[in-house]
Amino acid sequence: MQRFILSKKNHITLVSAILIVIGFTSELGFKNEAVAVWTLVIASVLGVMPIAIQAYQALKVKVISIDVLVTIAVIGAFFIRNFEESAIVTFLFLFGAYLEQRTLNKTRSAIKELTEMAPESALKQMPNGEFEEVDVDEVDIGDILLVKTGAKIPVDGTVLSGEGSINEASINGESLPVSKEKGGAVYAGTILDNGTLQIAADRVGEDTTFGKIIELVEEAQDSKSEAERFIDRFSKYYTPAVLLLGIVVWAFSRNLELAITILVLGCPGALVIGVPVSNVAGIGNGARHGVLLKGSEVINDFSRLDTIVFDKTGTLTVGNPSVAEKKYYGDHIDEALGYLASIERESDHPLAKAVLEEIGETTLSSVESTEVVKGGGITATVDGHRIAVGNVALMERENIALSEQAKADIASFEQSGNSLVLTAVDGELKILMGIRDQIRPGVKEDLQRLKKLGVKNLVMLSGDNQGTVDMVSRELSLTEAYGNMLPEDKSAYIKKLIDEEGQIVAFVGDGVNDSPSLALAHIGIAMGSGTDVAIETSDVVLMNSDFSRLPHALGLTKATARNMKQNIVIAVGVVLVLLSAVFFSEWMNMSIGMLVHEASILVVILNGMRLLRYKLR
Repeated sequence: MQRFILSKKNHITLVSAILIVIGFTSELGFKNEAVAVWTLVIASVLGVMPIAIQAYQALKVKVISIDVLVTIAVIGAFFIRNFEESAIVTFLFLFGAYLEQRTLNKTRSAIKELTEMAPESALKQMPNGEFEEVDVDEVDIGDILLVKTGAKIPVDGTVLSGEGSINEASINGESLPVSKEKGGAVYAGTILDNGTLQIAADRVGEDTTFGKIIELVEEAQDSKSEAERFIDRFSKYYTPAVLLLGIVVWAFSRNLELAITILVLGCPGALVIGVPVSNVAGIGNGARHGVLLKGSEVINDFSRLDTIVFDKTGTLTVGNPSVAEKKYYGDHIDEALGYLASIERESDHPLAKAVLEEIGETTLSSVESTEVVKGGGITATVDGHRIAVGNVALMERENIALSEQAKADIASFEQSGNSLVLTAVDGELKILMGIRDQIRPGVKEDLQRLKKLGVKNLVMLSGDNQGTVDMVSRELSLTEAYGNMLPEDKSAYIKKLIDEEGQIVAFVGDGVNDSPSLALAHIGIAMGSGTDVAIETSDVVLMNSDFSRLPHALGLTKATARNMKQNIVIAVGVVLVLLSAVFFSEWMNMSIGMLVHEASILVVILNGMRLLRYKLR
């Protein structure tokens, strides 16, 4: 019976409203006192039933809830035959609960949208070579899947054949489509805008990036911050205190109406709901914009950051060395580039890939008499020409004459933090390339935004040599930068900032070696394309390794923290004003008090919902 009544709470609210309208129309319009009294009595009884059931359930677990206060107040109003007050109070309480639930559901729309985006089926290649539609749970690692235009990618995988453009907004919040071809990585939950792809399943089910996003957002929205835990403890004692205050007022004044009015006005509804709605809305906004905030506690620390410490490779820089500068000397450069590509395609040196990507399509030749010079480079014969590829030391060993211009270029390239690749043909320098890990596009502007948001120190820690680190630091205008740092050195530095200098520190990284620092910092921020360990250890994940999400994340947490404080001030302020009005004015009564009380709940919910539309200016 209790379950049935609670399930019909919205219907009871509607019937109560109709009865109240009939009651006041009978009394004011037709002067029919009997009809008015009976309709208001029925409205009061109907309205108090679900409230009384919720009060009883709370008392069973030894909790004096808001429902208990309202139930006692309604019974008291009945006792003094104030049926208008009892009917209006129960209706406003139920209607407020309805609006509260409806608006709260909107704040949780981010997780709902995510789960609705989850793929349910896949076209799987069967043993006979045909593709058949199966439930996504039936897909295993290694299976080959077919994805057609307009379909959702069912798993994390690698493109085996075909080309297409994919909308990856569900993963990184970016609406622009991304082109995919053979060898490209695809993610579950993204949508193939055009084209047809065959993919091999690398991760399935909950192990996919999309599955982890849903899991993290669900956990975050269910978590509680220190502020929420404090308010829970506060309301646990505050509500009984209001009940006690009502009893004391009645005992001294013998004014039952005054006592039950205090019970209604003292309800802490807006205070209890204000902080959770801000947190849920903030986390939902982050999920929509490619930022995963792992819980409400993260928001508090993140919003008060003093210092952000960055790993260099893969965080501030792209992580893939490429040719940043180049110079050519003399004639027949195209031939020299062909000779260089012919040698580098047989090399497994980390810089060889960067050189080949820079040269692109060219004429390749057979390579003979290859000699690897330790610490220098490679010499070989290509089409009858003596070719030397390596550093300055190799050029000196091969007696290659360097012009004054070449020496100046070499000094300039080295000062910019480049690793050098020189190429000589038959004893004459032809090509100079400077290779370095490029700074991520837009990082400098993003770091300036972080400073404007109140971050005092931007620090870089890297395992690279100090010269390269200093070059990156100068270009990005960082506060401090340290090179030759091992993982344990990074951890020790962060520990020093926290323990000795008392700073609130965030660490941004992407590798396994960053995991200790991510765990040690107040806020660990992982780049989304980093390792699973880094993502699991962190508190915040920037999806698709999009560094530009970091200023949005910081701005969002600051806005969320402000929003929580605003809601607390609104909730406490309304209660103080209402209670003051009871003692120092004559216009305050139960109905007005309940109306203002429910209005304050809606105000804090709507204030929290503003965070769903937050964008960094």
